[in-house]
Amino acid sequence: MRALVTGTAGFIGNFVAHRLLERGDEVLGLDNVNAYYDVRLKEDRLARIKDHPGFTEARLDLADNDGVARAFADFQPERVIHLAAQAGVRYSLENPHAYADSNLTGFLNILEGCRHNGVGHLVFASSSSVYGANTTMPFSVHHNVDHPVSLYAATKKANELMAHTYCHLYGTPMTGLRFFTVYGPWGRPDMALFMFTEAILEGRPIDVYNYGRMQRDFTYIDDIVEGVMRVVDRIPEPNPDWSGAAPDPSSSYVPYNLYNIGNHSPVALMDFIAELERQLGQAAEKRYLPMQPGDVPATYADVADLQRDVGFSPDTPLAEGLAQFVAWYRDYHQV
Repeated sequence: MRALVTGTAGFIGNFVAHRLLERGDEVLGLDNVNAYYDVRLKEDRLARIKDHPGFTEARLDLADNDGVARAFADFQPERVIHLAAQAGVRYSLENPHAYADSNLTGFLNILEGCRHNGVGHLVFASSSSVYGANTTMPFSVHHNVDHPVSLYAATKKANELMAHTYCHLYGTPMTGLRFFTVYGPWGRPDMALFMFTEAILEGRPIDVYNYGRMQRDFTYIDDIVEGVMRVVDRIPEPNPDWSGAAPDPSSSYVPYNLYNIGNHSPVALMDFIAELERQLGQAAEKRYLPMQPGDVPATYADVADLQRDVGFSPDTPLAEGLAQFVAWYRDYHQV
């Protein structure tokens, strides 16, 4: 099939494009390769796929209305997998306009492209951040998520609402995926694992927020990709049991679904650091700090709906995933 994938220079988008190409699909990859973090890493990710005969690259900002419209019209994708976004909770405090441009205007342009070109299914990245102030664990797609605590989370919640609106108005099947703390080789340098590894190997202290009293549902990249691939091939259908009198947020009277993709096994931050120290063979000097604005103390994914509908739930053990990351990091950085 012809798949338009956004964010192909990014972490998840690059892996998804690679998997699509491996199975014989034709991929148009959209990415503006911006300087939010090291452009060399983004270029090296692209080098993994750019010579594949099924891959076409378009260096394009999602906020470019005309450019995105032309890309859709020329390629005529059957599926769209929208993984590009301005990421990062803390950066949203410093540069909020970047989130409006990419995550709101950019997503609107994707929706318009789907609307005008008969796309058969849009799969888009949401985030565990949408759970915000929720404290009922594990986080379920059936829970209300109207209390975000960062602008990044608010834009991801907005994406879910925008997608449902377009699904209602124009009938394009749409699926949103709430990712939980994705890690692994080729990962983002602004994530804790990358920063911790770099600091430990260089003998610098690591910043441990909320004095270490944090939990995260760390999810290995291969599990994320497997979940995405299974969802792409499952076209959502209207839920015949959906009721406006007691609306279920995870589905609708239109072909729209939301799923969590997480390891459904939260790990205490201090245990995460201890395992990383073991994999690196070095102890970390720790600098304990209070909770950062916009952050949450814990995440934990309920993946029952994903398991029910596509027969998959992530299960890569943390020790295995960290070993793969450390091996890649040492090789990539020649450490």
